[in-house]
Amino acid sequence: MVQFIISLLEKEQSVPKPEYEFHIPTGKWLAASGKVTGIWQQVLSMDPETGAYTGLTRYEPGTDTSPNGSACHDYWEEVYILEGDLTDLRLGQTFRQGMYACRPPGMVHGPWRSESGVLMLEIRYYRP
Repeated sequence: MVQFIISLLEKEQSVPKPEYEFHIPTGKWLAASGKVTGIWQQVLSMDPETGAYTGLTRYEPGTDTSPNGSACHDYWEEVYILEGDLTDLRLGQTFRQGMYACRPPGMVHGPWRSESGVLMLEIRYYRP
């Protein structure tokens, strides 16, 4: 068990990001890439060397990502819904505030629609 914990700590240290104490993020909200408007992202922390990323993603009410199709990427992605709703149109399931997803590389998800808008915390990282 001790070796397992040491292994986790070593992996955690291999994802360097800037050190921040509690503060109000001041990063600009930028339009997300893709064919759909109404999706905004704010970077909270990013390591350009490793690709590790923590940020907020916001969908305006009524946003539908069908034109972008389903998503599939080569990094781990963890998402926590802070407020609002998000429907996976492929699964026909709606997710709400307080719900969490952990997606390994290669997991297909979306497209999405949000009736009332949604605000999510998103964490991305690569594992060797």
